[in-house]
Amino acid sequence: MHLPESLSLIEYNFHMSKAVCLVSGGLDSIVAAAQAEAEGHELYFLHVNYGQLTWERESRAFNDLADYYAVKERMITRADHLRSVGGSALTDPAISVPAHQLNPSVVPVTYVPFRNANLLAIAVSWAEVVGAGYIYVGAVEEDSSGYPDCRKSFFTAFEKAVDEGTMPETHIRIITPLIRMNKKNIILQGLEMGVPLEKTWSCYRNQERACGSCDSCLLRLRGFREAGVIDPIEYE
Repeated sequence: MHLPESLSLIEYNFHMSKAVCLVSGGLDSIVAAAQAEAEGHELYFLHVNYGQLTWERESRAFNDLADYYAVKERMITRADHLRSVGGSALTDPAISVPAHQLNPSVVPVTYVPFRNANLLAIAVSWAEVVGAGYIYVGAVEEDSSGYPDCRKSFFTAFEKAVDEGTMPETHIRIITPLIRMNKKNIILQGLEMGVPLEKTWSCYRNQERACGSCDSCLLRLRGFREAGVIDPIEYE
């Protein structure tokens, strides 16, 4: 791990042992959180209800995963303004979630405008209060739906904003351990680390059985197929 020059080893042990993990309930975020645990961090799990239509199922997955990792410090909070803003099939019931639309060259209608900046802002606020030195995000650039706020350059820029907008003694780093990975390798890493993939949820449409045809389901199914592993969740 990189130790900021302005921190002593004592300060590092006090501040940098904590990690706020943005956990949606999906595959990527929990594998990233498992990486934080493997690196010896005390886990702080954060889940945001931003008005997504499948929030109830996602929040159940979040709590199941937090229970599995025995996370004592967890927060579920709201960012309802993203639903009010609209513009996404994930938050607006009038916009249908399309099927079979995997095309990373086009930003899909499931993109929630500037969502990750909103989620990171909440994470940074909590991290600064509890003294966490890291924020772990399961963002993926190489094998995603083409969301602009999942690019490595976005997280690099946001980290600079964090440095500018927090207290001088605050040193928060945004860690994206999966950013260059594809879904196949994320699944294999998760299995190697003992992540309970059966407790995760990825579907954009349904809250009982996954639809199997939205972007998120297709990426997940393709990853399991390429990994040579059966997806443990139920599909229609």
